[in-house]
Amino acid sequence: MDGIKYAVFTEKSIRLLGNNQYTSNVESGSTRTEIKHWVELFFGVKVIAMNSHRLPRKGRRMGRYRRMIITLQPGYSIPPLIEKRT
Repeated sequence: MDGIKYAVFTEKSIRLLGNNQYTSNVESGSTRTEIKHWVELFFGVKVIAMNSHRLPRKGRRMGRYRRMIITLQPGYSIPPLIEKRT
């Protein structure tokens, strides 16, 4: 689970929970297959689709994260991950 950093709680991500889609930030070096394998192994769910995009850089900080939207098979769910405090 080193690649998955934290869950994202925004208006859009909360709205996507109704469609059985979960949003989290992951390390940019992690591949989709690695993330899919980690989610299926750790949470015991079946992933049917994954979408990702790179987050924009903010000032001098490097954009090291990608945001993944993970769609689960109907009937599966994962508990919320711990939210990152800023």
